[in-house]
Amino acid sequence: MNLRQLEAFRATIRCGSITEAARMMHISQPSVSRLIADLEQSAGFPLFLRVGRGLTPTVEGRHFYEGVEGMFVGIDRLQDLAKSIRTSQGGTISIGAIQSIATIELPKAISRLYHENPDIEFVVQTRNTPAILDAVQMRQLDLGIVGREPDYAGVEVLFQTSVAYVCLMPEEHPLANEYGLVDLEEVAKTETFVTFGASYPDSMMSIDPELSDTLRARSRLSVANMPLAGALVREASVLAIADPFSAEQAVRMGGVVFRPIKQKLTYFVAVVAARREELSREALKFVDLFGQQLQQRVDQVEKLSAELS
Repeated sequence: MNLRQLEAFRATIRCGSITEAARMMHISQPSVSRLIADLEQSAGFPLFLRVGRGLTPTVEGRHFYEGVEGMFVGIDRLQDLAKSIRTSQGGTISIGAIQSIATIELPKAISRLYHENPDIEFVVQTRNTPAILDAVQMRQLDLGIVGREPDYAGVEVLFQTSVAYVCLMPEEHPLANEYGLVDLEEVAKTETFVTFGASYPDSMMSIDPELSDTLRARSRLSVANMPLAGALVREASVLAIADPFSAEQAVRMGGVVFRPIKQKLTYFVAVVAARREELSREALKFVDLFGQQLQQRVDQVEKLSAELS
């Protein structure tokens, strides 16, 4: 059996007659009949019952059609993908992003393509890094924006950068008016910090174990995400170690500021996909725009740290 035979079978099922199937395929009725006859011979069972001038699918034909239709759904998706890659406009870009990036940085990058290309649709979800990596591997998302120390097994990294953590504090706190880098070793002796799950993020691997224990021992506040940590810094007058993207979100809410940290604690951000070759031109263009934008933000934080050190 071949694809043309399957097309004739599918068209006949959908149209209900060989005449309409021939019109849909732009070929003659005898050609459709011959294609179906050849397919029946290859399959080894009848696909239709011929009652008068009409056709009714056999039980075997109906079961066979389910498989054929499933195959054509895959072909239709490949055609859509080819069209998206072939053209400079159109298509859907699905993105999964961690919370620290999703609120400020991601909308900035999406905005440019959104206004430049009215045919592009964006589907955006916020998840944690493990969930995003799983969804990208299973092709449920085109792109994933994750925050974890590499490597990222099972996906292709399209962009990667890193930036230092900062210290988030209430704007009226005495430390907010001081100049220079915040020394966590000194601050931990007198200040209380918000922790994350009674610990610190896995990506903060360079934190000294003794310092981590000190911060944790003094903490009575443990949260699961940075937005909540920022709110507690504001309301409970405590401190937090935050990535600069989450810190900026907290600052925009008001009542808090952040300063660079003396200790070298690194936050990683990467854009991943299942395979670069499977992405549309517009998805790749988005990665380039987003990467440039994010790197500029990282450079700003590093410049500030250098000026204060």
